[in-house]
Amino acid sequence: MKIITKLKTLHEEIHHHKQSGDSIGFVPTMGYLHEGHLSLIKEARTHNDIVVMSIFVNPLQFGPDEDFDRYPRDLERDRKLAENAEVDILFMPDAEEMYQGPLSVVLNVKERVHVLCGKKREGHFDGVVTVLTKLFHLVQPERAYFGMKDAQQIAVVEGLVEDYFFPVEIVRVPTVREEDGLAKSSRNVYLSEKERIEAPALYKSLKDAKKKIESGDLNGDSIISEVTDFIHRETSGRVEYVEIYSFPELTPLADLKGEIILAIAVQFQKARLIDNIIISLDIKENQHV
Repeated sequence: MKIITKLKTLHEEIHHHKQSGDSIGFVPTMGYLHEGHLSLIKEARTHNDIVVMSIFVNPLQFGPDEDFDRYPRDLERDRKLAENAEVDILFMPDAEEMYQGPLSVVLNVKERVHVLCGKKREGHFDGVVTVLTKLFHLVQPERAYFGMKDAQQIAVVEGLVEDYFFPVEIVRVPTVREEDGLAKSSRNVYLSEKERIEAPALYKSLKDAKKKIESGDLNGDSIISEVTDFIHRETSGRVEYVEIYSFPELTPLADLKGEIILAIAVQFQKARLIDNIIISLDIKENQHV
């Protein structure tokens, strides 16, 4: 595995692989790797000649009251995990390398950001698409891999790629979970012992709702109320939102149909957890003969 910290070195390495005809799979991360990240590497390893992973805690996607300084970092552990997972190139730039001066062109996401987490994180996804635009140009991957735990991010990135004709396929990878169903996350380390016992209730609420919807209960308000009540009963966390939208458009639905997302966010004492489930509904219109 090659560890690269400079843009010039990365450019030379990518150019070499492009000249050799190698396909490139890309896994962008902010580090503190866990099994969720490793599943992205595994998927990329399966379909590409070369796997590039980036580790960069992007300051542009943290708001003034968010946890940039507290965001967990362990670069040596990350390096070992990446090497064991057979990453070919590990790109670990610092902020000065990625942002070498004031931006003369600023990216601003207009759609898919005013709901779910984006509703209270103004500018967050602007930071996401800014760093990914840089990384996509640098790495030039055929495919980039993202976990479905952050489904809103996938929706925004798919919009970026579609709108600006990036020659990269966005691959959705299923959320990796603990044995009890809790979605793996770098922030799980902040849960207290009691909260960790409660936290699997989030996914259970989603699975129960999915069963109801697939059984024909298409009343979105009723589903949202039931999920909210369940989380209130089973956890000490504060429900920040329970919402249903079309996916990946993230638009409100008068009737539940097509591909939809049921997403939740719950604030515990020191950790904010998100989770979601995608449901595909094949609702056929009445046909008159």
